[in-house]
Amino acid sequence: MIQNLLVANRGEIARRVFRSCRDAGIGTVAVFSDADAAAPHAREADVAVRLPGNAPGETYLRGELIVKAAADAGADAIHPGYGFLSENAGFARAVLDAGLTWIGPPPAAIETMGSKVESKRLMAAAGVPVLSELDPSSVTEADLPLLVKASAGGGGRGMRVVRALDELAEAVESARAEAGSAFGDPTVFCERYLETGRHIEVQVLADAHGTVWAVGERECSIQRRHQKVVEEAPSPFVDDAMRAELFEAARKAAQAIDYVGAGTVEFLAGPDGRFYFLEMNTRLQVEHPVTENVTGLDLVALQLSVAEGARLPAEPPAAQGHSIEVRLYAEDPSAGWQPQSGTLHTFDVSGVDREFTHGAGLRLDSGVESGSVIGVHYDPMLAKVITWAPTRAEAARRLAGALAGAKIHGVVTNRDLLVRILRHEAFLAGETDTAFFDRHGLDTLSAPLATVDTERWSALAAALADAAENRASATTLARLPSGWRNVRSAGQRKVFVKGDNRYEVVYSLTRDGLRAEGYDDVALVSAEPDEVVLDISGVRRTFAVARHGSVSYVDSPLGAVTLTAEPRFADPDSALAAGSLVAPMPGTVVRLAVSEGDSVRAGDPLLWLEAMKMEHRISAPADGVVAALPVEVGQQVEVGAVLAVVGETE
Repeated sequence: MIQNLLVANRGEIARRVFRSCRDAGIGTVAVFSDADAAAPHAREADVAVRLPGNAPGETYLRGELIVKAAADAGADAIHPGYGFLSENAGFARAVLDAGLTWIGPPPAAIETMGSKVESKRLMAAAGVPVLSELDPSSVTEADLPLLVKASAGGGGRGMRVVRALDELAEAVESARAEAGSAFGDPTVFCERYLETGRHIEVQVLADAHGTVWAVGERECSIQRRHQKVVEEAPSPFVDDAMRAELFEAARKAAQAIDYVGAGTVEFLAGPDGRFYFLEMNTRLQVEHPVTENVTGLDLVALQLSVAEGARLPAEPPAAQGHSIEVRLYAEDPSAGWQPQSGTLHTFDVSGVDREFTHGAGLRLDSGVESGSVIGVHYDPMLAKVITWAPTRAEAARRLAGALAGAKIHGVVTNRDLLVRILRHEAFLAGETDTAFFDRHGLDTLSAPLATVDTERWSALAAALADAAENRASATTLARLPSGWRNVRSAGQRKVFVKGDNRYEVVYSLTRDGLRAEGYDDVALVSAEPDEVVLDISGVRRTFAVARHGSVSYVDSPLGAVTLTAEPRFADPDSALAAGSLVAPMPGTVVRLAVSEGDSVRAGDPLLWLEAMKMEHRISAPADGVVAALPVEVGQQVEVGAVLAVVGETE
């Protein structure tokens, strides 16, 4: 029997495993990097062990340090979570060799499925349909489009879509570099790319006594950069006949490698319903909650039980209702999915009322909380928000409402994108293939929920809340209205910036009420430092306002708006030279494509930044000459640092 379990991971998956351990009476051990010293998962465990350093290669990918941490903390079992070392056969063997219980499949099964090239050959021999592997050196126009894919790892890293042969060499080089950095293995291969495929996966669970469950399927077709964004169970695309075929193929895959534990067999399905094996993830998946919600199972508890040698019942429970999960990321979809970092001042998703069993409700699996610092060393996922309801439409509506009403202050997220997806007519009709963003337009889907009018009203609310705060904190004449004069003069003035929009609020608080230029249809009901109520054309609306430095966060049912107060006097030293390219995020320069003095054309790569486990290409904005290149490979840069200057060709 397991007494104390160490989770070799961080964030929400560590907290998720700890939850099941607490329910089972099992002690918990966390490991944490220096960047995660104050993270919730490190604080919530019974004991925690420091892994010196920040980057994954120094910390969570150091198997020998984690095994030593288990010994030092008195753990007798290790759960790998997902990512990092979860699919590393060498780590699994090291855990077993240390006399610890490994919460995962046999190392041989991990090894077999760890190579996507070899696993496809094995699956084909087992009668599981596969897409044929292509050799990058022999690809022709007839093979396009194709996908360059890392043989090890997952999560969309080391993957590139190629639609022209002249793009292949760079795609292979870039994919190899990213795969080597993320997984320690630069091996890549190619396969045919289905532009409008459906990503369907089957959750399997097997014990050591020969029972193999196909617990249910999930659809995860809406993806960005080959990483899942929305997941649901069951799939709206799969009928009973296709489901039976999928389950049979998944069981064959697990049986072919004598699998034990929880795993996922992933398939790509075409519009005709034919499906092909993609890979088998020999671990718990990020999206496992939707399966838990429709079956009532606790998959982590079952992992622990199977690892202790227990038998599974002959058949899994039947699925009921519908569950949808979204991944809330610290990223800006409208700016090429750029990951974001900073302090998460407020993180509040109200209405969370369900964790494991199915039943109408809302579940939150989060690795962060208010006050958490979002760094650059790890994946930018903040949390998973999940609903269950009797029908798919009800689940989508509940989830969209919960996201829209959440208070998330401090970093840009993909929240508005998620809400627009869940409310989109194509999503509600079940039309959710991998081309969803291309078909419906990322620019449209990533547009803010708040309209320009909402931004205007929010700017007024922010100005009035600032005035109320000033009066509340005044040490003299605090009871006088803000901006009060014996003789009327110019009104109070506050300028806010939201993206490319600039809002100048000029107002006066008079005996007759609020007078604000351009807001003739608005009357002030009340103004407090944290809440302003406005009557807009006869409709009373409430705006919650929070301030951190020069930034105001305004939340209302009309949409969340982040406004930055414009300084009264600009700093001339802050101006950048024309043609300067600045770092859009903190990161590390991993490759340079040019030198000072080189001629470049618009769109040519200049360099690559690595941040949050992904590579980000920095390209020339126009034809010209590289006038300055003040960075070098391996250099750490902060947001706004000048990376290069491209001047006009003389």
